[in-house]
Amino acid sequence: MNLEQALSRVQSSVPECLAAGLVDLNSGMLLGVRTVDSHPQEVLDLVAAATGEMFQGSNVSAIESMFRKIRGVSDDGRHYFNEIIVNSENLIHVFMRGKRNSNAVLVCVCRVKANLGMVMAKARMSLSDVESTL
Repeated sequence: MNLEQALSRVQSSVPECLAAGLVDLNSGMLLGVRTVDSHPQEVLDLVAAATGEMFQGSNVSAIESMFRKIRGVSDDGRHYFNEIIVNSENLIHVFMRGKRNSNAVLVCVCRVKANLGMVMAKARMSLSDVESTL
């Protein structure tokens, strides 16, 4: 299965999913996207940039560093922030860091009427399929 097929599966299995994409935090690029509507490239680029800031911004990095220090854990590459949910007036935005590749983030955008628990469960179930395309 290739990335486009995996994202298509995400879009069809996650409730009320309007868009699914994969962001590479190393490059800051959106590696693939499936949407029900077309969006200007500038918007898609901003999604990738915002995803990078949420997971790797200076404040997030500082918090992770503090947690490691407090817990006496060395920098083993693990992250404390693995899933981020952003609710807007009409949409649920889910950002999930990969389990095998922590620099890959699955992004799902769903209508706000979707059941958040089901969105999370289905997105989590889809994550390994998307990661396997890398």
